[in-house]
Amino acid sequence: MKILAIMLATIAAMAATAHDADAQQRNNDWANYGRYAADNARIKTAGSRPDVVFMGNSITDAWPRMQPELFADGSYVGRGISGQVTAQMLARFRADVIDLAPRVVVILAGTNDIAENQGPVAIENIAANIVSMAQLARANGIVPVICSVLPAAEYPWRKEITDVPAKVRALNTLLREWAAANDCTWVDYFTPMADERGGLPSRLAEDGIHPTAAGYARMASIIEPTLDALLK
Repeated sequence: MKILAIMLATIAAMAATAHDADAQQRNNDWANYGRYAADNARIKTAGSRPDVVFMGNSITDAWPRMQPELFADGSYVGRGISGQVTAQMLARFRADVIDLAPRVVVILAGTNDIAENQGPVAIENIAANIVSMAQLARANGIVPVICSVLPAAEYPWRKEITDVPAKVRALNTLLREWAAANDCTWVDYFTPMADERGGLPSRLAEDGIHPTAAGYARMASIIEPTLDALLK
């Protein structure tokens, strides 16, 4: 029993050390500039300007792994970071998008803000961060594509967040209206992917948030015609 207690204490100490190390890394690089720093440097050194950069959170982060053929030739580049809110994306937008000089940036963001990953934030301020990314893109000769937030009935890691579908719809409405008023390309994932709850059906996202292979295939079928038109 004494040996078991020592082993458990050791494991707990190791876990605490790892957690502290992760927390220290987040404190030192809140926006996670370091995540793509080496790949950004490689692209700039090679002079291989991508056609499209995908900016986002975990949904964008996983896309190249789940549908590698879409990103295989380097014309599409993923710059998603799991868990991020729009303020973090806005902070790293220059390093991960503008400095790569793509022709188009696809912005899919906001669901983690609604989930309060970094604390409460008003829907209007979430929209403002996304609008700021679009404006920065335009100021640097990059065509912005604003995407609707994907459907979500609830957040598995934030079950205390209520009225999620209504909040997602409210954010999407603000983004769609701004895009229409400012001649910005708008891509609607929500309408063709939502179920009767205003969430994602299990065939498109087993946990209701993160797309399956079928979910990413559906997303690609929605956005690729828009990108093809913009890249002509």
